[in-house]
Amino acid sequence: MRNRINLNQDWRFIREDAGLPAKLPKDWQRIDLPHTWNAVDGHDGNGSYARGKCWYARSFCTPQQPLEGGRVYVEIPAAGQQAAVYVNGREAVYHEGGYSAFRADITDLCRNDEDNLLAIACSNENKSSVYPHSADFTFYGGLYRGVSLISVPAVHFELDYYGGPGIQVTPKPCEDGGAEFELESWVVNGDDNFTVMYSVRDIHGKEVAGGVRPVDDTKLTLYVPDAHRWEINSPYLYTVTAILQRRNEAWDEVSARVGVRSFSCDPDKGFILNGKETPLRGVSRHQDRLYKGNALTKEEHYEDARMIKALGANTIRLAHYQHSQDFYDACDEMGFVVWAEIPFISVFNPDPDAHQNCISQMKELIIQNYNHPSICFWGISNEILIGGISDQLVENHKELNALCKELDHTRLTTIAHVTMTPEDSPLHGITDVESYNHYFGWYGGRMEDNGPWMDHFHETHPDICLGLSEYGCEGIITYHGPNPACKDYSEEYQALYHEHMAKMLEERPWIWSSHVWNMFDFGCAARDEGGVAGRNNKGLVTMDRKTKKDSFYIYQAYWSKTPMLHLCGRRYAQRAGETTEIRVYSNLPSVALYLNGKLADEKSADKVFVFRVALEEGQNIVTAVSRGLKDSITLEKVEKEPDIYVLPEVNERAEGVANWFKLAGDLDLKAPMEFPEGKYSIRDTLEEISKCPEAFAIVAEAVKLAMNMKINPGQGMWDMMKSMNLEKIGEMAGSMVPEGFVESLNAKLIKIEKV
Repeated sequence: MRNRINLNQDWRFIREDAGLPAKLPKDWQRIDLPHTWNAVDGHDGNGSYARGKCWYARSFCTPQQPLEGGRVYVEIPAAGQQAAVYVNGREAVYHEGGYSAFRADITDLCRNDEDNLLAIACSNENKSSVYPHSADFTFYGGLYRGVSLISVPAVHFELDYYGGPGIQVTPKPCEDGGAEFELESWVVNGDDNFTVMYSVRDIHGKEVAGGVRPVDDTKLTLYVPDAHRWEINSPYLYTVTAILQRRNEAWDEVSARVGVRSFSCDPDKGFILNGKETPLRGVSRHQDRLYKGNALTKEEHYEDARMIKALGANTIRLAHYQHSQDFYDACDEMGFVVWAEIPFISVFNPDPDAHQNCISQMKELIIQNYNHPSICFWGISNEILIGGISDQLVENHKELNALCKELDHTRLTTIAHVTMTPEDSPLHGITDVESYNHYFGWYGGRMEDNGPWMDHFHETHPDICLGLSEYGCEGIITYHGPNPACKDYSEEYQALYHEHMAKMLEERPWIWSSHVWNMFDFGCAARDEGGVAGRNNKGLVTMDRKTKKDSFYIYQAYWSKTPMLHLCGRRYAQRAGETTEIRVYSNLPSVALYLNGKLADEKSADKVFVFRVALEEGQNIVTAVSRGLKDSITLEKVEKEPDIYVLPEVNERAEGVANWFKLAGDLDLKAPMEFPEGKYSIRDTLEEISKCPEAFAIVAEAVKLAMNMKINPGQGMWDMMKSMNLEKIGEMAGSMVPEGFVESLNAKLIKIEKV
């Protein structure tokens, strides 16, 4: 029978390219898996992180099979981003792609009855043909999901095909209330002495269907009467087992937990699950944690899923790569509808090898995860037009979509468009459904622009199922104030933004899905904004999972069925002024507010309750009460609020914009812009302008003032932004900059000769 052996303990590691060891090194660091060498520098704010080749080594004894001719495989659930595996000095496998599982048959490389040396070279160096090669997150290196050995008899279920499980189950609901389970498995070295015995068991372990097939024709359809549906609020799972039987002996066994459900999308009705219109409202998730990077335990993956469930979300977009099997299992069990995708992101590489890498990663994603009932959508790319468009890019998308349909005709395909993707882009219509990443109210425009934009697109493209795949803004829990505004990074502005977005989405159930960017703050070593470098701080929860920001609770008020009550502003603990605003989030119809034990006011509202009170000198106890639920905070009235509540750059930015216009002089900023030949202008890309230090200094200042982002060639998110022209950046900034700002920038640039 199959035997899985965990190899996560007692490894040796060296953070350099020390070369292939001839024996187990004694002077390397002792570590256990999962492990990443970027657990700290991947998000500590130092502006970069270690990207190179590092080595892992461990000894192991050859597993012994009681049956002659058994095989031994090494299985690596993920290795970031490229890996070469050696056994006793000989290469067993090389794999490109940092997020999917791969295996190798190492039987012939092992020595019997003695120790073997397993050495793995991991690299997170940039390799342009391997995606992702430019993105807004840290590419952690390491063996961050562990390593196992799998020992099997000579005749066994397939282990070599793209890291798949060897069994594929397609449950289909029937009109009579039952379900058909279409089964197929793949057997290696089988002959007439072997059969495959299938069994379907319910959630209690009772067998509800079974059947047998010969190993050379394993397809079988089993019928389960009165089948329970997999629902968001009742995620019923069946266990399907395939046993490779030789007369009275089981030689190998594989299984899968599956769910019976039907789903579709309609442009006007949104997502439909088991015949019921079900707007998908949830979050995106990156897999890393503070000072752990992406080296998470199973319990930590489940903790993330439970926190998202407590939010009331019913969908998760797993950005921007294949996630751990532990997390997919958690989604199956907790009833999330999942969008799973490959890291084809930001900047397209026309190299044919890069396209082959996309194909390989898509095959691994689908084949390894086909049986998960939570997954309903395969995502083929994210914001890929940041780097421009070409005929080849369009054709590659069509090929990826066709591949998804070839491998899995049961699920829908989707795409996440960057905000500036034109409404007539040839990328429309390739996938079954589509979504946009919009940050109106943060990177550009106003939060109030989101709804009208979605309405307009829906009206002009009535045949497209439209979703909102990313939206959000930074919220840093030490920044506060009575007048929150865009780009102040305050917890209050983030909460106001999400108040608006939650209501906007509630009013548009035809939006098939929406995903907050992001559930958790996550590592992006290149970032430096808001006074918290090395991270993207748009999470509803801090990266250490310790603090739920106020914005978390507005979604809980909208989405959770469990009665809830939350007093906002507890970290805005010291307040000046005659009166102060108190906001309460609740899914209950009315809330009473008490100040220092006395009733201050009682209000009826929908989700957001706004009170205004006059604090007494010193400390004040504020309590919200509704239907037996209570929440309380303590606020201190002060003469002047702490300086730490305001990011210094906020005031500097306002002054900088004013000074910018002083330097513009007497320019007629309402006159049509000019674009003289041989001079720089806003139509040039950042990469072109970077060739001239004088022009780039002007542009860098403009981008910092307009979007509060620092740009430097070769640093930060330069690879993502270098192909963008300033006209597009101006469109993104929108109302964040005053009228005439872009015109004045162009006026400055056209004075400079191109180099």
